Amino acid sequence: MLLKEEVLGRNEAAYAREEKSVPRQPEEDEKACFRGLGFPPPPRKSVVVVVGYALTSKKTKSFLQPKLEGLARNKGILFVAIDQNRPLSEQGPFDIVLHKLSGKEWRQILEDYRQSHPEVTVLDPPDAIQHLHNRQYMLQEVADMNFSDSYGKVGVPRQLVVKRDASSIPDAVSRAGLRLPLVAKPLVADGSAKSHELSLAYDRYSLQKLEPPLVLQEFVNHGGVMFKVYIVGEAIKVVRRFSLPDVSRKELSKSAGVFPFPRVSCAAASADDADLDPSVAELPPRPLLERFAKELRRRLGLRLFNLDIIREHGTRDHYYVIDINYFPGYGKMPEYEHIFTDFLLSLAQSKYRKRSSA
Repeated sequence: MLLKEEVLGRNEAAYAREEKSVPRQPEEDEKACFRGLGFPPPPRKSVVVVVGYALTSKKTKSFLQPKLEGLARNKGILFVAIDQNRPLSEQGPFDIVLHKLSGKEWRQILEDYRQSHPEVTVLDPPDAIQHLHNRQYMLQEVADMNFSDSYGKVGVPRQLVVKRDASSIPDAVSRAGLRLPLVAKPLVADGSAKSHELSLAYDRYSLQKLEPPLVLQEFVNHGGVMFKVYIVGEAIKVVRRFSLPDVSRKELSKSAGVFPFPRVSCAAASADDADLDPSVAELPPRPLLERFAKELRRRLGLRLFNLDIIREHGTRDHYYVIDINYFPGYGKMPEYEHIFTDFLLSLAQSKYRKRSSA
C-alpha cells in the first residue's frame, strides 16, 4: 500500500491542467469552510480527504466533471481512480471509497475490504445497494413506512410481480384487483438500458404481450410532472421533470395495446422553467421530504440515492414513490458540485471527531 503522500504525488500532475481552468475560492472562504467543519485551515494545495472511486467509464464522465474536481481540489479533496486489476487492499490509503460497479465478485471484494478496513467509509454498503436492484423489493421499505404527517402522505402505487408465463398475467391482474392502465417495468433495475425499458398497458388482454420477469404498477395520474428528489447524505435537492400525461377514463375506454415509452425523467425533460399549473408545479413541502428522507435513509442504509415522486392529480398532499435509484446522475442536479463536496467533508469531519474522542 502506498503512503498518502505518494498517492498525492502521482495525481498532482492530473490536476495541474484543471487548476488553470477552474477558478479557486477566495482563501478566506476556504479557511472559513474548514473551520466550520471542525478542521484547522489547511495550507494551500493540502489534501484532507482522499476518495477512491470505482465507477464505470460512463459514470466517471458524467460525475467527475472538471468543475467538481476543481472545487474538490480547492477544498482539500482528491479523487483517485481504483485499479480493478489490482487488489483493493493494496491501493490507497483512502478515507472514502465511492463505487457503482455490478457483479458478485466486486460485491465480495468490497465487502471483504469493508471488514478489513473499518476506518474507511464505503459509499454505500454493497448489500444495501443490491436491495434496490430488484423492483420486487425496491419500494417495500416505503410501503412498510406508511408515512404520513401534517404535510401529507407518502406511499407506493399498488403493484404485482410476474416472474414467468405472460399468458397468466390478465387473470393475475384481475385477482390482484389492479386498475388499468398499468406501467410495466423490468424486474431487474441495474441501471442498464434494458432496465429502463418501460411500457404502458391500456387493456387487460394486451398484457399477454409483455415479457416477464416484470413488475406491473398502477398508473397514477399526476399532471404530467414528476419530482426527482436527490439525496446526498442529509442534503436534499428537488427538481421537476416532465412525465407521462394523465390518462382519462374516456381515453382508457378507447385505447388498447401496450406502448413503450422513453425515459421521461432525463435532464432534457426538465420542467423547472415551464409555465405550469401551480397545483401541478408546486414542490412537495420541504419538512415532509426531510422527515421522509431521514427515515428512509435509516431503513435502506444508504446515503446516495434519489426518489422519483409524483403527486396524485387532484390532491394537494398525496404522494407516491414510483422508483428509487442508487447513485443517480448527480451531474444533472443543480449545484451538485458544492453539495457533494460538502458531503464528503462532513464524512471526514465525523471521522475526525471520532478519532479525537477515542
